Amino acid sequence: MRISAPARVLARAAAVLALTLSMAAGTTGLLSGTEAHALPVTEGSLAFSGDEGDWISGGQSYAYSTSTQDRLNISADTAGNGVHLSVDGANGDWWYLDLTAPAGQTLAPGTYTGATRYPFNEPTEPGLDLSGNGRGCNTLTGEFTITDVELGPQGYVEKLDASFVQHCEGGSTAARGEVHIANPAPPAQLDLGLAVALDGTASTLNGKATVHGTVSCNKPVRVDVAGDITQVKSQKLIRGSFSTSVSCTPGAPVAWTATAVPTGDVPFQRGDVEVETRATATDPDYAQPVTVSETVAVRLKRA
Repeated sequence: MRISAPARVLARAAAVLALTLSMAAGTTGLLSGTEAHALPVTEGSLAFSGDEGDWISGGQSYAYSTSTQDRLNISADTAGNGVHLSVDGANGDWWYLDLTAPAGQTLAPGTYTGATRYPFNEPTEPGLDLSGNGRGCNTLTGEFTITDVELGPQGYVEKLDASFVQHCEGGSTAARGEVHIANPAPPAQLDLGLAVALDGTASTLNGKATVHGTVSCNKPVRVDVAGDITQVKSQKLIRGSFSTSVSCTPGAPVAWTATAVPTGDVPFQRGDVEVETRATATDPDYAQPVTVSETVAVRLKRA
């Protein structure tokens, strides 16, 4: 039976927890960087085979490619320390491959010997882990060679050519394989702009303050604009928060308007206020939030 993607994630998490609990309490390996959102591979492949008696491969050969409708997703640590591949085979197979340099190093071409199981490798050791189809190593040793690697922003992997050898539980049998990734050049990161107009209004009817401005972007996004208005009148502090959302498209700036309700019983009044504003949107290519902020003095007039 084919397992859905969320179920596979839960299965791997459970397997990692079980394997972690079974390991010696002295394990001190650390995650070497924050893993970014995995993105689909445009062109790539993973192939491996194993010796008879190898636990992971079962002595069989496996091959997956985007050209045969297998789905591959890959990401790098945001610090460029390693790469993380998942494979969803058209036949229902599922595999994960992790290749990381020692902590504090950027993954680069070369051979990494003395690799142990990621993410429990010691900071001085490279990390390696091939697992999937319900099989994983409690402990492992091995090595991998990076022939070529090109990383973009936000964990984007443009190119990866690598080979690896993995031994489970200190055994002499091994799984050996290669991975090849060829993605387009990385998309530009979301560039978000925010402007706050220097004029606003204070309602004599309900005491609310209204401010406005514009947002700009280099790709279509939904932008959330929020902030706080602060005013001091007759030694009294008047504050209120505002929020709104607008659809932003590249080109001309897009206008936004928002109204703040005073938190106390003193209304906003004509005069100067401090406006702290934040604009936030999620980069559609990297699934990462981007926030910009502005703090300006705005003069309110009666409305």
